[in-house]
Amino acid sequence: MLVSGVDLIEVNRIERGVARHGQRFLDRFFTPQEQDFCEGRVASLAGRFAVKEAVGKALGTGIGDVRWVEIEVVCDGRGRPNLVLRGRARQLADQLGLKTWSISLSHTETHAIGLAVAVGE
Repeated sequence: MLVSGVDLIEVNRIERGVARHGQRFLDRFFTPQEQDFCEGRVASLAGRFAVKEAVGKALGTGIGDVRWVEIEVVCDGRGRPNLVLRGRARQLADQLGLKTWSISLSHTETHAIGLAVAVGE
C-alpha cells in the first residue's frame, strides 16, 4: 500500500493567526519542539502546517480526527525533516498498516508546501 498527501498554504494565513491569537495559536498547531526550531520564522511554521495537512490527507481522514500536535515535524542534525506521529494519528497509521513515512516541505516568502508519502503492508 502506498498513500500520499500534499498541501499548499499561503504563509500570511499563519502570520495572521499568530498576530491575532499569539501563543494560543502556536500551541494549538505546533509542538514546543517545532516552535523552538522555527524561532518565529512564519514561513517555516507554514511549511510544517502544510505537512500536517498532507499527513491528514494521506491518512484518509483529514485533520478532523487527530489533534494538530499529534503530527510533528522534527529535523535531524542536517535539517532533514522527519515525521513523528502520536496519539490518534499513530493509531490511524497503525490501523492502515502505514509503517514508513517520507515528508518534504518548502516555502517561498508567500507560500509553503508540504508532501507526505507513506508505505505500508
